[in-house]
Amino acid sequence: MFGLYITHPQVRIDANVPVPKWGLSDIGAARARKAAESGWARQLRRIVCSDETKAIETAEILAEASGIRIEIVHGMRENDRSATGFLPPPQFEEAANWFFAHPEESFKGWERAIDAQARIVGAVNAVLATHEAAEPIAFVGHGGVGTLLKCHLAGRPIARDGDQPGGGGNLYAFSLADRRLTCDWTPIEDWRG
Repeated sequence: MFGLYITHPQVRIDANVPVPKWGLSDIGAARARKAAESGWARQLRRIVCSDETKAIETAEILAEASGIRIEIVHGMRENDRSATGFLPPPQFEEAANWFFAHPEESFKGWERAIDAQARIVGAVNAVLATHEAAEPIAFVGHGGVGTLLKCHLAGRPIARDGDQPGGGGNLYAFSLADRRLTCDWTPIEDWRG
């Protein structure tokens, strides 16, 4: 059976609101609703998400399709970037490049990539340890830690070349039997399972 890692789609960016409190934009919410119409969304038996608003909103939209409740796991949050606060997109992209290129170092106080990877891998493994492998499950979170988890599942070093396309709202699938990737990043509304 399949497991999914899903990143929240587009958000309402507001430099005056802490990033973990950002919600989905109208476009992001519409994309999540479109994904919820997919056959795979109705198959889900468990949805686990980050405690950040945008991930919760995405998970709740998907949960409506399968009639289940979401579970919030604090260890699934995005890498901690609070030391720098909001960075405009060009500066953020430069910082993200550095974060992935230097996984054992901190970018101006950010959580190190190796620590964020250990956290997301530990959170996912803890959930899967109690999960019935015959039931589809989705983890809803963020691009940075999602890429770190993907690198781990692929058995490769941390690198940004495994990152999702811009804009968010993508997923990759993996087998619950052996935790091997079965598809690369795909827009949430396009995956067919």
